[in-house]
Amino acid sequence: MPRYKLTIEYDGTPFAGWQWQETAPTVQRTLTDAIAALCGHVVKVAGAGRTDAGVHALGQVAHVDLAKEWRADKLRDAVNAHLRPHPVAVLGAEKVGEDFDARFSAKKRHYLYRIVNRRADLALERARAWRVPRQLDVEAMHAAAQELIGKHDFTTFRSTECQAKSPVKTLGQLDVTRDGDEVRIEASARSFLHNQVRSMVGSLVLVGDGKWGPADLGHALAARDRAACGPVAPPEGLYLVRVDY
Repeated sequence: MPRYKLTIEYDGTPFAGWQWQETAPTVQRTLTDAIAALCGHVVKVAGAGRTDAGVHALGQVAHVDLAKEWRADKLRDAVNAHLRPHPVAVLGAEKVGEDFDARFSAKKRHYLYRIVNRRADLALERARAWRVPRQLDVEAMHAAAQELIGKHDFTTFRSTECQAKSPVKTLGQLDVTRDGDEVRIEASARSFLHNQVRSMVGSLVLVGDGKWGPADLGHALAARDRAACGPVAPPEGLYLVRVDY
C-alpha cells in the first residue's frame, strides 16, 4: 500500500487535542473521518506528536497508508474538500517509502509560544496568544532560558500525566525575543515531554515579571520536582511549527 506524508495546519481551539477520543472532537479523528469519506474505508492517521487541547499547528506531520496511488496535489485537495468546514488543512502531501514514520523518523520538532505583552485585551489574537499585561523583561527571560539548554532530567517541567518512559530530554534551542508587543519563545528538540514547553514558558514569565532571577530557573530544573515549576502557560499561545526529518 502506498504511504503518504501529510503536512497539516490547524486551529486547535475547537479540538480536545490531536489524539483520537471517542467522546470529543480531535484533530486526528477529524482527519481520519475526512480520509475515510474520500477513500471509502477507515485508515490509520499516525501523527508526529500529540498536541493538547487548544494548541495549534503550522506544520504537524502525519502519515497514512492508502489502498491506491494518488497524485500528491490531488490527494491534498481531495482531503481538504472533506475537511471543510473544520479549521484543519492539509498543506502538502507527498509519497514516501514504507520505512517513513511520522513519529519515529522525526529528527527534530520546533515549537513557538506567542505572548502578547500589553495592557489592552486581545481582539484579533484571542485564542491565538497569551496576553500578559505586565511588562516582561525579555533579556532576563532569554538569559534564564539558557539554563535549560542541553541534556537534562526535565521532571520539573513534565506533566504528572506524561507517559514518556524517561524524563531525560536534550533541549537544543530555547530563545526568547521581542517584536513590539509580541514576545516569542522558540523551542527545538528531538522530542518533548507532555506539557514541557508550556511549563518552561510559565516559569520564564516569572523571570520576566521579576519574581524569579535567571538562576531560579536552573534551581527549579535541578530540583527534579513538579512542585518547583511555575504556573503552566495556557495552550492557546503554543504552535507546533515544523518537524524535521
